[in-house]
Amino acid sequence: MHRCFRFVVFGLALAQAASLSALAATPVSAFRNPKISADCAAKDSSANVSVIVQYKQDPGAEEAEAVGRLGGSVRVAFHSIHAHAVTLPQAALERLAANPNVAYISKDRAIGGRAAVTVTAAEYTTEPINAQAAWAKGNVGTNVGVAVLDSGITPVNDLGKAPISLLTSLSPLVGQPLALVFPSSGAEVAPGATGRIIYSQNFVPGQTDAYDHYGHGTHVAGLIAGNGGLSSGLLYYHTFIGAAPNANLINLRVLDQNGAGTDSSVIAGIEAAIALKNTYNIRVINLSLGRPIWESYTQDPLCQAVEQAWKAGIVVVVAAGNNGRDLALNAEGYGTTEAPGNDPYAITVGAMRTMETATVTDDLIASYSSKGPSFIDQIAKPDIVAPGNLVSSLEFTDDPLAVNNPSFITNYSFYQNLGAQAASAVYFPMSGTSMSTGVVSGAVADLLQAEPKLTPDQVKAILMKNAERSHFPAASSVTEPTTGIVYKANYDVFTIGAGYLDINAAVTNAAANLATMPAGTAMSPTAVYNVNTGDTTLVPSATALWGATALWGASNVYGSNAFVGSQSAVWSSTALWGASDPNGFTALWGATALWGAGTPQAATALWGAGDLGGSTALWGANAQYGAPAAWYTWVPLER
Repeated sequence: MHRCFRFVVFGLALAQAASLSALAATPVSAFRNPKISADCAAKDSSANVSVIVQYKQDPGAEEAEAVGRLGGSVRVAFHSIHAHAVTLPQAALERLAANPNVAYISKDRAIGGRAAVTVTAAEYTTEPINAQAAWAKGNVGTNVGVAVLDSGITPVNDLGKAPISLLTSLSPLVGQPLALVFPSSGAEVAPGATGRIIYSQNFVPGQTDAYDHYGHGTHVAGLIAGNGGLSSGLLYYHTFIGAAPNANLINLRVLDQNGAGTDSSVIAGIEAAIALKNTYNIRVINLSLGRPIWESYTQDPLCQAVEQAWKAGIVVVVAAGNNGRDLALNAEGYGTTEAPGNDPYAITVGAMRTMETATVTDDLIASYSSKGPSFIDQIAKPDIVAPGNLVSSLEFTDDPLAVNNPSFITNYSFYQNLGAQAASAVYFPMSGTSMSTGVVSGAVADLLQAEPKLTPDQVKAILMKNAERSHFPAASSVTEPTTGIVYKANYDVFTIGAGYLDINAAVTNAAANLATMPAGTAMSPTAVYNVNTGDTTLVPSATALWGATALWGASNVYGSNAFVGSQSAVWSSTALWGASDPNGFTALWGATALWGAGTPQAATALWGAGDLGGSTALWGANAQYGAPAAWYTWVPLER
């Protein structure tokens, strides 16, 4: 039985610190072949290793035969990124890398959902993002397909169909949209069925069905597209409804019953979404998952798959990660964004706390929400933030996360008039950037129903340009009661991105400017540190929308003082969005941290210990928490 644990290990044990200091002094040149990722190193060179081999030209029979001659085998081909998933002896990696057609070899890394442990609460998701106003215009995600790459989706009532007329009519008594309830058949939903899970496929090796055997994927699906059927009407004063309550779901299961998966499974799911795009009108991919960054996004096969989906016309929405409380590199958790959230194309999402109110005026960033800039490439992330803390969504019969974690409770009294102080059987709360990612994916579906001709880059630009940021404080902090550690957050571009999602503002702006909307990319800019002035500025891609026109320029998204040539910088005497913070980023600029020559060693400090394949520190010690600890980032959350 899966054993969820409640706390992640933050920082490094004192015994590990000495070994890290010694490792940090090792020059980068001491690491292996630049065509082989650093985490491919293994103590037993005779053991087999699972890797992803990217080629300069699309691989075929000749490349497969070459792998076979080295004692290996090709498990699957990924033509979108010109790659093979390969199993072969560790000792053969160097010989494989010598093939002139091989561009890069990386480990087929473990990946997992990004949710955090929670307690009883009734938080808000759609009210702070102004979704009701967008719904009132008829924008509820109708006919838009959202591919959910997660632990699977189990069909439940709230993922059934509901007439548009009911979804968009606001009840004067409860102030929430009404939805028609369809009883779940309990069967895997297929095209033509009454539900909105219109396609399902499993990519987890050794398993066949696409049901959710963990609980994470169904919860995320509810935040994307739940219609609130079991919490709507006169009996209820609060409705747990997804951001796009009439969107269709394409269920691509890539995580197993423990919420764990691999790069190759996720890449296979992404390729399936691309192939099925026109059949099911897949316009959005939701990736509420992540793993450590080991190389530049330009080499990472997972990031490259994300870019192929983006270029195929699919908006990819990714969790930033739940590592904002990791202080291994600096005192405020900067540089903790995960892959593939480090890719500059993707919309990377951080998590907000709604403070148990429907308004945004008192909302705060969740202390665990990962911050930018991204490791190695220094991409400005996250791009946007949305509600993700203590949010209730769908539970199914014998849901493993709910069963194994009895503190995950949404009481009936939280949403029923005269409701009992007892745990609901159909909704339960979770927290993390997984949840906020689902909220943004649903909002994207609403926007694409309103304006289906928008490109992924235009969608990203519109969401960021119209993000709300007038109510953010300069800074906030949370004190962990058991340790006394104070976790600080400054509301700068590396903490909240462009600001708080406002889907109605985005829909309104898109309609008004559709005819004049420029083309180009919406790649997130790169943060650049000037060692002479101490300033950090943002540098956009030459083809980015941020510089296209005054309407879509950088000042409308990141502020007028963010970019090279400005009088003020992101971090200097005047900060972007938040208070000036001369101490919070100091470690980022050091020779062994994000910006220096010792990048691989800094990875060890953040992601592991002792060697570059370690899984202690941020990810939890296996001996203490049980293997595989690395896939979970449960953290104690603030109320």
